[in-house]
Amino acid sequence: MAKRSLNDLRVRRHLRLRQKVKGTPQKPRLCVNRTLRHIHAQLIDDQAGATLAAASTLQNDVAAQVQGGKGSREAAKIVGLIIAQRARDKGIETVVFDRNGNQYHGAIREFAEAAREGGLTF
Repeated sequence: MAKRSLNDLRVRRHLRLRQKVKGTPQKPRLCVNRTLRHIHAQLIDDQAGATLAAASTLQNDVAAQVQGGKGSREAAKIVGLIIAQRARDKGIETVVFDRNGNQYHGAIREFAEAAREGGLTF
């Protein structure tokens, strides 16, 4: 039996989670993806298959606010606050959190707490 990589295990956890987590226009899915260099977040309406809002450390306006590494916990806080602001601008207050198979600690937890501070409830 072949040894599974950490990413393979994360993908399996994500597929299990996605069976339960669905986004609607009233309550979209807040999907966060963390890489070693960047953090990406999207509000997704799964029924229409559309992205309602997005924030990432790759965007110039977000990257300008980040002090230190763009994949750091500080960057996760900034992206969390920005996605919450963009969601509120579109009239979205409640979301379903999709941690994308990652463990809820470190940058993922900082992102979630910042999004809650920004006014999102999940």
